[in-house]
Amino acid sequence: QVQLVESGGGLVQPGGSLRLSCAASGFTFSNVPMRWYRQAPGKEREFVASISSKGGTTNYGSNVKGRFTISRDNAKNTMFLQMNSLKIEDTAVYYCSATGIAYWGTGTLVTVSH
Repeated sequence: QVQLVESGGGLVQPGGSLRLSCAASGFTFSNVPMRWYRQAPGKEREFVASISSKGGTTNYGSNVKGRFTISRDNAKNTMFLQMNSLKIEDTAVYYCSATGIAYWGTGTLVTVSH
């Protein structure tokens, strides 16, 4: 069955960096566009970034553009989110999503704090 397992979250100071990973299984990863979302406490889930199936096209939410980079390794069925210049307002649970597949993993918590 479909599984999406996010990892790489943690506690980081403002201005720091983290790299998130999303390990996918149960579907043909290389055929499916992927996305990152996040949900901060008390807020709705928010689009972060997307990447086409072969990685040639990427898009970013306005809140992260220029600071985050989405990528994927189809040989390893894994997607990444490199997060630089982190801000306190980036604190959230980060989720990966496969386009057209109704499944959410448990997410990985990113906390940006002094």
